Amino acid sequence: MSDAPSQRQPEITAWMKPSCGWSNGVRAVFQKYGLPYDDRDIINNPSNFHEMVRLTGQRFQPCVLVGESLLADVSGEELEEWLIENKVVEPIEEGSETPLDRGCADHSAPPPSDVELVIRR
Repeated sequence: MSDAPSQRQPEITAWMKPSCGWSNGVRAVFQKYGLPYDDRDIINNPSNFHEMVRLTGQRFQPCVLVGESLLADVSGEELEEWLIENKVVEPIEEGSETPLDRGCADHSAPPPSDVELVIRR
């Protein structure tokens, strides 16, 4: 029996498009480190988009909630750096073939427009 405290992985929620370079880069980071996460589709489920805007105060994705830390409009590369800096994961060299910093090629499916943007001060 070990006396070392067990490190519990934080709960992770990600608001992303189903098919987008930025979103796929974030998914690749989660896969690379074997991190379970709740993938919330903001295109096919408008309530997910509304939730993201309410929490972040902006309309850009991907947005990731790691425990109580909210990363808005983040690339896979930025997410990986944050996860390492905040000791959620240990760095590993092996990666996926998915680029971590590519934009969305298809902007034909805009997010719902009936969202009220509230600026918090």
